[in-house]
Amino acid sequence: MAKKKATSMDVAREAGVSQATVSMILNKKYNVSFSKETIRQVTEAAEKLDYHLPKQRIRRSAKSRKLLVVFCPTLTNPYYVMLLQGIEAMAKEYGYGVFVCNTQRDLKIEENYLRMMREVQPLGIIYACNPSFSRQVAELSGEIPVVVISNRDDEFSIDAVALNNQKPGILMARHLLELGHRDVAFIAPPLTARQHQRQKRVGGFLMEFEKAGLSDHVLVRSAADSKDTEIPNIESEYRMGYDLTVELLREGQRVTAIAALNDMMAFGAMDALLERQYRIPGDISVVGCDNTLFSRFHTIGLTTVEHFVDQKGRDACDIILRKIESQKSYRKGDEPTSIYHIEYEPRLIVRGSTGYVPDESNHEKKKK
Repeated sequence: MAKKKATSMDVAREAGVSQATVSMILNKKYNVSFSKETIRQVTEAAEKLDYHLPKQRIRRSAKSRKLLVVFCPTLTNPYYVMLLQGIEAMAKEYGYGVFVCNTQRDLKIEENYLRMMREVQPLGIIYACNPSFSRQVAELSGEIPVVVISNRDDEFSIDAVALNNQKPGILMARHLLELGHRDVAFIAPPLTARQHQRQKRVGGFLMEFEKAGLSDHVLVRSAADSKDTEIPNIESEYRMGYDLTVELLREGQRVTAIAALNDMMAFGAMDALLERQYRIPGDISVVGCDNTLFSRFHTIGLTTVEHFVDQKGRDACDIILRKIESQKSYRKGDEPTSIYHIEYEPRLIVRGSTGYVPDESNHEKKKK
């Protein structure tokens, strides 16, 4: 006849303590203190009776949980908040949860998150960071459905929701040229090598002025590269726009319009101008990009570029869900190869922050 297995109640009787005490000591719950003697009695009783803690029930496999992961470079810019809203709205419709990896533009943090993915085992990944780890992301896409939200020219041969980042710059430049602006400035966050989507937007803007024979009439001002290594806060890009505009005004060069890489920088530029008694757009026009919620609620409505951020998030999530469903219909390795690619045409939204170039004599008086 098989020997009956000892229970925690048997250990408690042998040690002369309560069953709860046995459980806490053997599970090493140190939020309650026990004397060395009590700990000794319990451990010796457990050894004597050959008692072992029952194996904990193995948690449900991560693969069985309806979890999606989103890689996001920052949550301080409304652009990424809008993107996440689109993703989460679609995910919720189909009963999926969303876990956000906010990399804070820190490559080490991003690399650590990427390493964790094989352990976390989400059903899909939406990658909205700069492609600093293209190889790692491509490798993951062979194991887990991955969708990249990126610039159209990025070197990814996987599913993507893209934007040709030259096009917003082109739209901003054409608008200002049509209004008669010839002496303009473009302000941007750091234009470091890994921030090539920013460089594309600036490049599109400069290209249009070059076509008009006015390449020497554009002042490009960007924040110091060191700003990209700082942990961003809620006003980081606003402050960059503000400070760069103040610097431009101190230089004293003729500028009748300021184009900002994104809306947050444009808001900073507008406040810097208004504080110094410049009229917008009477003295200087301002144009941004992203059509964030605040662009229509600012005291002066911001002219900006709409590129359908919320819908990009929904489409990225939709692609992931299609891939997941496809996997259910095939054995591992037999799935059909399909590359989804969605691209939106940006659209200029004209509001009150841009107008025709001011009379030159009035502008010179304002400078003085």
